[in-house]
Order: sequence, then structure tokens, then C-alpha cells
Amino acid sequence: MKMIKTLTAVAVSAALLGGCQMTQSANATTQTEQSVNQQQFPEVEVSYETFKLDNGLTVVVHEDRKAPIVAVNVWYAVGSKDEKPGKTGFAHLFEHLMFNGTENYDDEYFGPFERAGATEMNGTTNNDRTNYFQNVPTPALDMALWMESDRMGHLLGAVTQEKLDEQRGVVQNEKRQGEAQPYGRVWGYLAEQTFPEGHPYSWSVIGSMEDLNNASLDDVHQWFKDYYGASNAVLVLAGDIDVETAKEKVEKYFADIAPGKPLQKLEAWVAKREGTKRATMQDDVPAARIYRIWNTAQLGTADHEYLSLLSDILANGKNSRLYERLVYEEQIASSVGGFQFGRDLAGQFFITADAKAGVDLDRVEAIIDEELNRLLTEGPTQEELQRTKFSTTAGFVRRVEKVGGFGGKSDLLASGEVYHGDPGFYAKEMDWLKNATVSDLQAAGKRWLTDGDFILHVQPQPGYQAGEAQASRDQLPDVGDLPTLELPELNTFTLSNGLEVYLAERHDTPTVEMRLVADAGYAADAGTHAGTASFAMSMLKEGTENYGPMELAAKLENLGTGLNAYASLDTSTISLNSLTVNLEQSLGLMSEIILRPTFPQAEIDRKRSNWLEDIRKEQARPQTQALRVVPGLMFGEDHAYSQPLTGSGTVDSINALTRDDLVDHVQTWLRPDNARLVIVGDTTEAQIKPLLEQQLADWQAPASAKPSKVLERPAAQEQARVFLIDKPGTPQSLIIAGQLAPSGTVDNADTIDVMNTILGGSFTSRLNMNLREDKGWSYGARSMWLDNLGPGLLIALAPVQTDKTQESIEEIVKEFTQYEGENPATADELAKVKANKVAKLPGAYETKGQLINAVSDTLNKGKDMQYLEAYAQRVSNIDLDSVKQTADSVLRPDAMTWVIVGDLEQIEEKVRSLNLGEVTILDDVK
Repeated sequence: MKMIKTLTAVAVSAALLGGCQMTQSANATTQTEQSVNQQQFPEVEVSYETFKLDNGLTVVVHEDRKAPIVAVNVWYAVGSKDEKPGKTGFAHLFEHLMFNGTENYDDEYFGPFERAGATEMNGTTNNDRTNYFQNVPTPALDMALWMESDRMGHLLGAVTQEKLDEQRGVVQNEKRQGEAQPYGRVWGYLAEQTFPEGHPYSWSVIGSMEDLNNASLDDVHQWFKDYYGASNAVLVLAGDIDVETAKEKVEKYFADIAPGKPLQKLEAWVAKREGTKRATMQDDVPAARIYRIWNTAQLGTADHEYLSLLSDILANGKNSRLYERLVYEEQIASSVGGFQFGRDLAGQFFITADAKAGVDLDRVEAIIDEELNRLLTEGPTQEELQRTKFSTTAGFVRRVEKVGGFGGKSDLLASGEVYHGDPGFYAKEMDWLKNATVSDLQAAGKRWLTDGDFILHVQPQPGYQAGEAQASRDQLPDVGDLPTLELPELNTFTLSNGLEVYLAERHDTPTVEMRLVADAGYAADAGTHAGTASFAMSMLKEGTENYGPMELAAKLENLGTGLNAYASLDTSTISLNSLTVNLEQSLGLMSEIILRPTFPQAEIDRKRSNWLEDIRKEQARPQTQALRVVPGLMFGEDHAYSQPLTGSGTVDSINALTRDDLVDHVQTWLRPDNARLVIVGDTTEAQIKPLLEQQLADWQAPASAKPSKVLERPAAQEQARVFLIDKPGTPQSLIIAGQLAPSGTVDNADTIDVMNTILGGSFTSRLNMNLREDKGWSYGARSMWLDNLGPGLLIALAPVQTDKTQESIEEIVKEFTQYEGENPATADELAKVKANKVAKLPGAYETKGQLINAVSDTLNKGKDMQYLEAYAQRVSNIDLDSVKQTADSVLRPDAMTWVIVGDLEQIEEKVRSLNLGEVTILDDVK
């Protein structure tokens, strides 16, 4: 074993930031950049050690003991760029096959992990790499390493023609599902048009239908042999582990795996273009959209970081120049966006904008040209640079709170090693960010955004050799005793205005999260205009007595603070996520939107225009289109829950909203005696209570009685009904089957949740295993219990290929009917779900966001922390009889309401032939 000692401690500290404006002269610019004010950055330390096995496997270890979990993250340096024309989609297809069993564990990969309480289990593929990850309780680490090493070294014997055909169908349904969405066909077309023929980025990651159809068993076996050797992999272990333990365990499970074949890999091929190339395509989309793209510097270059900052200043967020110009001032676009897309061989700089109805895209394009040229000619201002640097750094701080999952520390270290040969490469990227100047951004923009070379390095393959096998492959290692859930103490106190405050201290990172939760939500819209609650809450940040909306957004970005106001079905929430160093200022801005919103008519009109565009987009997307109509069908049009599940209202209701409606809603429902404040983070009662008293002292409950909502349970549907929505030409049908269900406050809520998890609430549930894994008709099928404070809903949802609509409905009916009849939950199914729900608890509240959401939900349902802490015991006590009785009492397979969105020319007669119930075609979906 070759050791590489690379302990790195990175402090993201002071950066050159300031508020001076640029002048036109180069001398003045230099003076401005040299006189920038210093702004304190939060300090973040990430340590790691690396070692390499004799077979070439690189291992990176990061120790973080805040929770008894270990993130296991395996990155293979192979992605769609390693494919060849005519054989595209192989990298992603193989990712799916890696979850279908190995020679020594020929079963669904997720099974042992669900029993052990793993979280954030997944695999992903992009152009440059494929990764597989899971967070496991510390005692389950041996099991996780056994599983990962088994599919790295012992897979091919289990990859059969049957499994290939099954996963080929699943991937093709994933492709259909993506292309069925508005703008879903754009990305593949962009890849073809922006890179030259033969370039590894000139095809989409998911590949073409033809290539997927032609993939043979020999092809996929060869893919594994070519790219899945130990020397082409990086294993990151992050969390409750030290390097000595890691060496012992990794040597045991991975040392006998073959290093793999020597590889030839491109290092850079930007393919920078000249001139302007134009194309037009038509698709089923709700708004005209413009995409503008430049091929730019690749990952691992200073220019990539500079262009990323430049894209934020130009087109990302409310304070970006294009948002201010197109959305806010001219009001000819409903949204704009921009980003620097970083990849290993080449980057791309994107600008997108959605035009409002009736606006010519040429007009939008002309303004994009104008603002881009002004930015490149004059450069960004110091204030823009300061704001964007701090906002980017704040995002980094929040990212490294997690040890694993999407974007956590294990991803950070793995990406550095795979892309740059250095797990700590992000330190260099942060240094580029910290020291970036106005002239750096301006020069990078001029290099890449106003108008190619190929380099090949061939290096000999080191003489890696596989060692002797040490791990037994006869059975999985025993997981051992799992850790118990330990939650921080929840302190409570009451402010002088009567507001109840709940505080859980957590000092692992210098951030504080808050949720001010009012008993309102869009259920409070009953008797008024649908969408009032969501619209009113969203208006709180659109102007106050002391700040305009753009000024408020700028102050939040400068502080690195997240402040949002929104409504869900039962509650209205103001959330705050602040760095500890800026907590007092952040609270001041939170109190500003609570106490002093002004609801300017001009902002209402501007937001209304964009809001209506969003409703049209919901009506264009099959899933949101269906979910807009389901509540009215299930609860009846006059019920408080009858509004679209998106909370956005209807075109008519939003057009009818007045300023008085919004003011009245907030004054009626957002009051201290109708709310609670939940806080999790790096503060104490002694620190936070005086700040809250100072900022919220003027927020007093009015003399009027506290409002209440009427949430009675409507009569249950006695017969099945079918509602069809026509979506001509779509390659998929969306099937929704719904019924009324108990409230989330009932005593047997845990049993209902377990019952639903077995039926359709997890990857290995009956519905998903049937329609995805067995039949290959869907990319994913599931059921959800909406555990509202009032009557709940149970909904099955499955997007399926159009030609299997009838058969899929029959399978859903069969699963529901048999589950409450001849094929009830089994002891094995119950044991698996219970084990998963209990074992994953210690890692389930790793982040402050996870913890505050759980605490808020518990309090909303009238429970306390003891109830939350006793969850494991309650679930462990659930027996098979109670699950069967719950299924019998809750499920109504003969009286479900079906909503099916699809091409009626192809599916209507087949659906009618099923005789599910009365069929109604919904022509006017509001």
C-alpha cells in the first residue's frame, strides 16, 4: 500500500471585497481595487488524508464526528465522454445495472442499506464521471464497503440479459419522461449543435434510443472491463471514521480487486467557436425561451471561476443585470438565468430567458446583447463583485455542513481527486474566488464571450497488481448494534409580545436557521381568492418601509443570508438562514418584512404577470397539471383544501387579487398569537432572546379574535371515477389514483406511514418494483400519504410509456386490491421498512435544515420533542396485524379517483375498456 500524506486545513477567511465603484481609467480602476474594504468571511476547515492501495484504488478520508454516520462515496472516472458515437448512453445505463445485484449478493442493492438505516443512497452519471454513494450508521460501514467492493470486483456474473433488458426499459422511460417535460428536448439538441461531431460532449448523457436499443450484453460487459477497475476509482469515506480504521477496512474489502485496463483519456478540448450560429426548434412549451451559449474554459482554471462569478452578476438572481432589466424594469420576460457549466474537457457559459406572451424573442435578445456588451466594456462594479463573492462563499459554507449526499464534503473531495488529482483542489478555487478582481472578470469575459486546441498526454500504466483476497464473499458482514437517536434539548421561552420560541442549540457550523410558522397556509384562502396566501407571503420581500425589493435582495446577498416567505397547505412560513457573524443584521431584515411590508401596487402588478406565467407553466407540465385538479375533485370545490396543490391559485383568482386582499390576509393570519418561532443553530437563549425582543417588540397581536380554519372531512367517494386530460403527442401518460385518507394528527399516523411505504413509498416498494424494475414501463412509480392537519390524501403516481397505459392502470389496481386482500404486507416487508426508518434516524438530522423541519412538523401536529424522540420505539412496536388492519381501513381501491394525462387518441378507448368508473374528459383545466 502506497501512502500519500496530504492533511490540508483550509481557512476561507478575509477576501478583497468592497463597495467602491469603478471609474473609466485604468489607473482609477487599480486604485479602487487596492482600496477595497475587508469583509470577514466565515472560517471553514476541511481536513483529509489519502492513501492508495497496491491495485491503484485511491482512498480519501475525512473525519467528522458530529453524527454517528459515515458517507461512502465511490467515484469512477468514466462518464458519457468515454463513449463512442453509435454507443451512447452506456455510462448511465451501466449505473442502473450496478444496483441490480452482484455475484455474491444477487438482489436489489438498496435492501441491506434500507434495513441498516442508510440515507441519501443514489448513483449519478454525468459527462465525466459516475458515482455511487450512501450515508450509513457507523456500525454498518463494513456492510457498505462489502457491497461497494462486491460490485466493483464481482459484478459481471450477475449482469444477465434479463437485467439488461429491464434496465434498458427503465432508462428509456427516464428519457421519455425527461423529453415529455417542457423544454425537455432542448439539452440533447444543444449538445449536438454546440460541439463538433465526434466531440465527447456532442451527445447527451442519457444517449439515444437507437443506441440503447442496440446495446448488447457483450457491450455492457466490455464497458465494465474497460472502466470499472480499481485504479480508475476514488473512494471517499467521510464522517465518523479515522484514517487507520479506513486503511484496515478498505484493504480488507478492496485489495484483491483487479486494477483494470490502461486507459486513454482526453484532458481538454474546449472547441471554442467563431461566428454566430442560429437554429429554431418547436416543442410543447408554455413560453418562448432563448438560450445563448459560449464554449469556454474547463474546470480547474481561474477563468472558469471568473466566468462563474460573471454569470451570477449578469443573469443569476434578482440583483443580476438581466433580471433587473428584463423582468423588473422592462417586464418583457418572466425569468432569466445564467451559469458557467463546468466540465472536465470544456466549460460552457449559459444565458436563458423566458419571454412573456406576445413578446418577440428578438427584443429579448437585443437587451441581452446590450447588457452583456456593457458588462464587458465597463466591467462589473465593486459592489456587484463583493456581493457575489460573499453569496458564493456562504453557499460553500452551507454545502460543507454535510458529510455526504449530493454536494457534501465527500463529493467535494472526490471531485477534486477525480478531476484534478487533488482532493483539496477546492482551496485553489476558493483562492481564485477570494482574489478575483473586477479586471479579472472583465478580461475573462472578453476572452471567452466575444469570439481550439487539443492536447493529448499519454502516460504509462503503473504496474499495479491485485493482492490476496481477505474478505469473505459468502455473506454480508453483520451490521452490528446501531446507534440510537440523540437530539439536542429543545428550550422554550416566550417573548413579551406572546410569541412562543423553541430553540435547539447546534454549534457545529457558524449558522443559525429559523422558521416563523403561522397557522394559515393556502387552506386559509377558503372563502377568498385561491392563491392569496402564497401570493401574499411572496410579497413580503417585495418592498418595505425602508427597502425596495432590489435593495433588500442586495443586502441579503451581501450578508450571505437566506430569507424567504412562503405558504404550504396548512402553514405560512418565514424562514431565515444566517451566518452567525451576521445574525443581528439578518434578524433586522426579517423583522422588516414582518413589521413593515408595503405591498407596492407596481410590485403586485409585476409579480402578478410572472405568477400567471408560472400557472401556465404548471398547466403545461403533466404532473403539476394533474395536481392542480386533484384537490378539487377529492375534497369538493368549497372545501379549504380544494385549491391546486401547488398553492398558486388560478388565472381568474390571481387576476382578481387586490392589494387590500393581500394586506388583509397578512394582518389577519400573520400575528404573534397565531405563530411560533423555531430556531436551530449556533446561538443560545441568552444571545438570541434580547435580539428577538429588540427586533419584534413592535409586532403585537391585534385586539380581534385569532382566526381559525374549517377543515372538516368530506364524505368519502363511494365509486371510482376517471378524469382524462388530453396531451396530444406526449410519449408518456401520467397516472394518478387518489383517495381520502386520515389526518397526519391521528394516533396511528406511524402505522399509516409504514403501510404506505411498503405499498409505494420507497424505491423497493411494491408499486415501483412492479412498474419500474419488473415491467420497465416507468422510470419511477410511487404512492404518497399527504398527512395534512385536516383530512389527508393518499395518492399513487406513475408516469408510464403511452403504449402501456392500460396495463399500468391494471397493475396499480392489482397492487392496491391485493394489498388489502389476498396479498397483505409480509413480515419481511415490515421488518425491512421498520429497520430502515429506525436505523437511519441518527443520520437523519445531520443538518440544521433537516432538524428544524422535523421539529417544526412535530410542533405543527401538536406534538412535542418527546414524541419526536420516541419515534423509533413507536415504529419498532408496529406489528403485522396493525399494518394489515390499517390497510383494510384506509385503502379504497374500488372507489379511487383517477386522473390520467396523456394522448387521448392513443389511450382513451383502452382506459374506458377497463370499466373503472364514470369517465369525464377535462377540457378546461384551470
